[in-house]
Amino acid sequence: NNLHIFQMNSFIFLLTIRPKEGWQVYSSAQDADGRCICTVVAPEQNLCSRDAKGRQLRQLLEKVQNMSQSIEVLNLRTQRDFQYIMRMESQIKGLRSKFRHIEVDRKTLVNKNFQELKGKMESLQPLIPVLEQYKTDAKLISQFKEEIRNLSDVLMGIQEEMGAYDYEELQQRVLNLENRLHSCMNKLTCGKLMKITGPLTVKTSGTRFGAWMTDPLAPPRSNRVWYMDSYTNNKIVKEYKSIADFVAGVESRTYNLPFKWAGTNHIVYNGSLYYNKMQSNILVKYSFETGHVVTQRALESAGFHNVYPYTWGGFSDIDLMADELGLWAVYATNQNAGNIVISQLNPDTLQIINTWNTEYSKRNAGESFMICGTLYITNSHLTGAKVYYAYSTKTSTYEYTDIPFHNQYFHMSMLDYNARDHALYGWNNGHQVLFNVTLFHIIKTEDDS
Repeated sequence: NNLHIFQMNSFIFLLTIRPKEGWQVYSSAQDADGRCICTVVAPEQNLCSRDAKGRQLRQLLEKVQNMSQSIEVLNLRTQRDFQYIMRMESQIKGLRSKFRHIEVDRKTLVNKNFQELKGKMESLQPLIPVLEQYKTDAKLISQFKEEIRNLSDVLMGIQEEMGAYDYEELQQRVLNLENRLHSCMNKLTCGKLMKITGPLTVKTSGTRFGAWMTDPLAPPRSNRVWYMDSYTNNKIVKEYKSIADFVAGVESRTYNLPFKWAGTNHIVYNGSLYYNKMQSNILVKYSFETGHVVTQRALESAGFHNVYPYTWGGFSDIDLMADELGLWAVYATNQNAGNIVISQLNPDTLQIINTWNTEYSKRNAGESFMICGTLYITNSHLTGAKVYYAYSTKTSTYEYTDIPFHNQYFHMSMLDYNARDHALYGWNNGHQVLFNVTLFHIIKTEDDS
């Protein structure tokens, strides 16, 4: 097998390719056990151009177009000649009247009328070639009609040979290919963090601390932005219809939450805001659609109110986040000696689905974010910070990493991953920024042993 390594957008892929003749591999993915989940292949770009039926149809279409143009020329010519004949008809009627006058007074008018008649006959001479041309055109049009009838029979034969069923089958294969492609792309979103680039400064606004975010589960055409300034003593959420409106400061709606929030580690997920209620370990789910609290639940044993915050403080004890696998809470407990605890939450009830205890001190962490079930922890919120530690909930193992990122404005008080955008949203000392991430994937085709 040939081995290919390539990078597309923000992802690195490793493929072994063995496509069937006439087809090329577009993309593929495997499950956790190495079994192939899907392989997306597509016909080579020049395959269809060699199709004999397709070439024959194109030739026939060109022939029909040529005949249509010729018939249009004939039509214009016959219209022009028809107008000329109409003028000749009126002149012939005038001649008939002149002949009547000649019969009445043949002697006195014969000379004068004869000269006029001679002139009229001379003016009618051009009509003769016109009539001859009409005969030729009529014959040509007849030939065209016969050729079109023959062409229609050929097209009908090809249509019957190909069949309506074949077209519907081809259309279904295209739809299946599209579905497989989307399925593969969804699988390809998960991978191991390799690099963080940026940031891109989107806007400068608010205080030194705050949060801004988009919904990773929003429909494709929805790009709403939510903005929550400060880490305490506030309950006003501003909504913008798009990033452009956010940059321009054009608010579409403002929400007045029933409870003030603590920290900056909130998340919008599937149309609802999840946040930590001030001076408590209570989690709140607030629906933007209804404008009411859907549910609230205490995160048992979780420290709060600067008991186990990140290195910058700011009541950042409880960090709510989301990735490709769902909704998560990152916090610390006395039972785990102040080290970070990871819990996956039911987004409807806020009940804990599963929990993992790490050995990394919450107070020594600058920020953290989840990607594909792995928690990545930075070692500081200040200049020189890097992703230093990674804990996989899939294997319940950890590793130390060394992935730097540019803390451009010196103080990071929010850093969250958005699975739809494959980007990190950050609040960097009053600047709303975006970081790009590069993930590593290993992909095998079904032919791999």
